[in-house]
Amino acid sequence: MNDKLSAHATVTRHFSVTAEDVFDAWLNTSMIGRFMFGPDVRDEKIVSLTSDPKVGGAFSFIVLRNSEEIDHVGEYLEINRPLRLAFTWAVGKDSADHSEIEVDIVPSATGAELTLVQKMPENWEHFVGSAEESWTKMLDALDKIL
Repeated sequence: MNDKLSAHATVTRHFSVTAEDVFDAWLNTSMIGRFMFGPDVRDEKIVSLTSDPKVGGAFSFIVLRNSEEIDHVGEYLEINRPLRLAFTWAVGKDSADHSEIEVDIVPSATGAELTLVQKMPENWEHFVGSAEESWTKMLDALDKIL
């Protein structure tokens, strides 16, 4: 991963379903539309969710928020079902700044433990707390639907 991404937001969540179920939700646009985006998560409308879930494949998650179309884009860096998923994350295809997301899932006797780390550029240090709150909200939504 990128050493220039020195600001880290980290959240952990236990799920009472299998690691496979948790992992698969991250690559399924129908599920992404229920736990990452849309009116169940925040005040927005989903415009389109597209994904090519393979290493080197890209995704685009477009939402309408406050009358503005926002395109969350990235590329899959690592896909190791059901243990690890890593991808870049940016807003807009021409964004010079991007972050990297690492999702690690550890199976347990009672389900699976997910740890998400968002690695951001140093100048995003002020955003760490907000990022952790947003990811926590999304993982709460994922827990409810799983």
